[in-house]
Amino acid sequence: MQEPRHVAIMCQGEFYSEAAKYWDRIPPTVDGMLGGFGFISKTDIKGSIFFLKSLFELENPPSKLFALDCGAGIGRITKNLLLKFFKHVDLVEQNPKFLEVAKISLENCSSRIGQYYPIGLQNFCPTTSKYDLIWCQWVLGHLKDDDLIEFFRNCSLGLKDNGVLVVKENITTSNNIEIDKEDSSMTRPLINLRSLFEKADLICIKEQQQTKFPRGLYPVYMFALRPKRNQ
Repeated sequence: MQEPRHVAIMCQGEFYSEAAKYWDRIPPTVDGMLGGFGFISKTDIKGSIFFLKSLFELENPPSKLFALDCGAGIGRITKNLLLKFFKHVDLVEQNPKFLEVAKISLENCSSRIGQYYPIGLQNFCPTTSKYDLIWCQWVLGHLKDDDLIEFFRNCSLGLKDNGVLVVKENITTSNNIEIDKEDSSMTRPLINLRSLFEKADLICIKEQQQTKFPRGLYPVYMFALRPKRNQ
């Protein structure tokens, strides 16, 4: 199958600055984080819990000490998913308004929250191989291909030997990348995302589609990835 055609998009600096401007206008609420679809949050978390539990049944499962929430927003995934399984969680989120709300939301479990990294994922790199799980959801469409490959490689360096990188993203039903100029993001087809995994030297060890979302939304897939070096 051929690679999908790439749609011409704005220059790199503008691509990221326009995304930042968009999110500056969004209220720091669950509904805001989910683009007006806040009502799907419980279904989303249930699907993620099911997927995450299956990873602990792998032959060489991840440990449950440190997790990283990438594009953490107001801490929805940290609070409702990651803290249910991991002793400590770090958060990466470039929007300071969202981070402040996350800190308030997670105040009751502050002893289990490690670092808040106020930085965009295109500039983020873990400094040590400390993470058992790195979770990336509905944020990677804000990274251009080259930066996404580099981000994946950086995540690989941040994983323990038995660690897992999870990607949960919208997927197009065509072979084309679809651009959203309003929030400066792209939605990729499966063939493109799998190609980016390969270019980043990642192997997909488990793949699953989210179920029970309303009709009319993009299909959502979850991928569990590990660096080739660990296989």
